[in-house]
Amino acid sequence: MRLGINLGYWGAGMDADNLAVAQEADRLGYAVCWAAEAYGSDAPTVLSWVAAQTERIDVGSGIFQIPARTPAMTAMTAATLDTLSGGRFRLGLGVSGPQVSEGWYGVKFDKPLSRTREYVEIIRKAMSRERLSHEGEHWTLPLPDGPGKPIKLTVHPVREEIPLYIAAIGPKNLEQTGEIADGALLIFFSPEHAEETTLRHLRAGREKSGTPGTSGGGGDALAGFDVCPTVPLAVGEDVHALADQFRPYTALYVGGMGSRKQNFYNRLAQRMGYAKEAAEIQDKYLAGDKEGAAAAVPHELIDSTTLLGSTARIAERMRAYAEAGVTTLSLAPAGFTREERIAGLRAGVEALEQAGVGS
Repeated sequence: MRLGINLGYWGAGMDADNLAVAQEADRLGYAVCWAAEAYGSDAPTVLSWVAAQTERIDVGSGIFQIPARTPAMTAMTAATLDTLSGGRFRLGLGVSGPQVSEGWYGVKFDKPLSRTREYVEIIRKAMSRERLSHEGEHWTLPLPDGPGKPIKLTVHPVREEIPLYIAAIGPKNLEQTGEIADGALLIFFSPEHAEETTLRHLRAGREKSGTPGTSGGGGDALAGFDVCPTVPLAVGEDVHALADQFRPYTALYVGGMGSRKQNFYNRLAQRMGYAKEAAEIQDKYLAGDKEGAAAAVPHELIDSTTLLGSTARIAERMRAYAEAGVTTLSLAPAGFTREERIAGLRAGVEALEQAGVGS
């Protein structure tokens, strides 16, 4: 298992701190640095800035939002970032959610599975540098009965194949991700619930993919596939106090992300055995009682999806993540200052060494 760092969203006065965190992660030997986007800073600009001021660490989009760009534009961006970074780019994709897709981008949030599959097909075709043509439900390239012609990407990425990840939560999305991607970007990943909520679906998709060694039995279907959850981290002795830091974060996702009918994180919490609690969190959050929603989050849910406590306790949890099949553990260190977050980075390296599961 290797370590990554998730910078989250850029801005909010933390730009210089985020760069310092990325540079320290690079120095410490972290494998990858992810940057996110929603409706503020865009990920490609952040990643190009980080890549220009680091040496070894990969830079990854966690995620590029599918409704924000045409697939050909995403292929161009990925090829350019891979070239500028010297072959250090990882492409993470996701459909976002209905509120952002329709409210910010004006793109109808429908058929996310088929849209993602088609998007990935076009990207892979474009980055293979063959002339781009596609006839599908969501995109037709070139447009019929017009002046358009099949065009070939002119940029030469450093690598023949750029690693492609998909942010996945639901069973069907996880299965498709196992089938068409090189890795999965995960959130609220609990080692204790990993097989039932996540891994069996990825494995089923991987077995459908026709990848050598994944069908017919006798092999590990997830071999070569990057299972990559982002996990908040906080170091200290009082585990309950540390967990309380993440109550608003957990309540936001379980209670307020998406709509009442389309909240993928709420459904995940239900599949983890917190159906009653998830309903209460959502009811309170949508009623405007954010403090009540945060208070309703079970401590056990937070503790099982984060890394909390002493370095020794975090090392023990890292062993659980590795045993559950995680191959890249992306940390999101808690803290409002550069020093706190960098201390978390260093604690992560120390804990991984103690756990004895690093690669």
